[in-house]
Amino acid sequence: MPDAVVIGAGPNGLVAANLLVDAGWSVEVLEAQDEPGGAVRSDRGVHPDYVSDLFSAFYPLAAASPVLAGLDLAAEGLRWSHAPRVLAHPLPDGRCAVLERRVEDTSTGLRRFAAVDGPSWEALYRTWLRLEPDLLRALFTPFPPIRPGLRLAAKLRGPAGLRLARSLALPVRRLGEEEFAGEGGRLLLAGNALHADLAPEAAGSGGFGWLMSMLGQSHGFPVPVGGAGALTAALVSRLRRRGGVLRCGQRVTSVVIRGGIAVGVGTAGGETVDARRAVLADTSAPALYRDLVGEQHLPPRLLRDLERFQWDFATFKVDWALTGPVPWAASGAVGAGTVHLSDGVDGLTRFAAQIARELIPDEPFVLFGQMTTADPTRSPAGTESAWAYTHLPQHVTADAGPDGITGRWDRREREVMADRVENQVERLAPGFRSLIAARRILAPPTLQAMDENLHGGAINNGTTALHQQTVFRPTPGTGRPETPVKHLYLASAAAHPGGGVHGAPGANAARAALRPRALHATLHRAQRL
Repeated sequence: MPDAVVIGAGPNGLVAANLLVDAGWSVEVLEAQDEPGGAVRSDRGVHPDYVSDLFSAFYPLAAASPVLAGLDLAAEGLRWSHAPRVLAHPLPDGRCAVLERRVEDTSTGLRRFAAVDGPSWEALYRTWLRLEPDLLRALFTPFPPIRPGLRLAAKLRGPAGLRLARSLALPVRRLGEEEFAGEGGRLLLAGNALHADLAPEAAGSGGFGWLMSMLGQSHGFPVPVGGAGALTAALVSRLRRRGGVLRCGQRVTSVVIRGGIAVGVGTAGGETVDARRAVLADTSAPALYRDLVGEQHLPPRLLRDLERFQWDFATFKVDWALTGPVPWAASGAVGAGTVHLSDGVDGLTRFAAQIARELIPDEPFVLFGQMTTADPTRSPAGTESAWAYTHLPQHVTADAGPDGITGRWDRREREVMADRVENQVERLAPGFRSLIAARRILAPPTLQAMDENLHGGAINNGTTALHQQTVFRPTPGTGRPETPVKHLYLASAAAHPGGGVHGAPGANAARAALRPRALHATLHRAQRL
């Protein structure tokens, strides 16, 4: 009998398992899919000569994560690679906002939009450098982050701290308008905010856009050499080398509860796997509570709160094998690992408003990845392994475009939507479509079938909006991994601090399992009221 059972071998589940074996626990990880990794996987399914990342691809949060740094995955063979440029946002008139590897180069580029914008970017970055260590520790620890929070408070005493707090609470459109006279800096902030489901007018989108932009400036948007699966392989290798057990193709269908305590799990194959000390779930919150635990074991308040749980946007993704480099009209996009495609901040607002109205966007905001540019091992020399994704509503009422997409995602709708994404690229890179040797389409139901945590293609396990963060994640309570069931811990991005590949939810769950359980009733009093 292992000390702990971990449900799910996504990055958070694997991080949790590694930390538990480091503490001397015996651990068994059960994964429903035939391979580990969750949303951190790669394959050669588009073309045998091209490595494609199935889901996530660029990892600024992983590069900055003290959790992953503490695991020393380099000892397991993990190596990182960077594109010459971090991120670009080209415009139809040929201008291009570029996040460069060096802050001086980013600043120089933004001066072309407005002379004062270079110094403005540098000022934002100086603030980041002053706060980064404590801010990241506060972000990647259970809520409330007492020690790093106190250090941050000491640095932010007085009016300057209040002004920064105000800035981070702003919608990203307003933050961009206050900080930059030209369009370049505004584009970098707003495009990064829309990596999550945060419209330019959403409160707090300014803080998220600033965080992602500053992470890109300080750490880049690195990729694992050889594909996203290399990160998973390193986590699995470390776990097994230290005695942990991973079993794939093992779907967990229930958490076994006796006397209000989680004591194991049941699988689809009829097996019961007992756990001596804890069960950790790298699953969505609705799946854990409704499907695996059951209403009879949960307080009524939590069940009512789950009815208000909000998923983040759906996702539609296309992978390509290209016979040559992307022919960007704007030279600034050449050499960028990530490219944002929209007609300015107004285009981002229009896109987000259509999703809010449950419409399929007619001119989707496209996040485009140039993977061979970032890692030359991904495809033959002179070619490009590329992908793009866009966001969609979870529930579709109509198509803002002319094609009548309903959200059934049959073959016609998948092809039409992929063409719509390609048209957005073609507008800014004439000749792009002539380079396509092969493509693969991953519609929202496909993404969910490949990783059940990607509900309807939601990549953050719940909205990033303020009403479902910190003490409100996944429901109003404590912002911690403990659940109302003793010895059961939520170890996925559904828990604080949320989405992104950084390992913090898994680490927080492992640490909660290792500490005395006397705190359990106090921590979840809010859910039982």
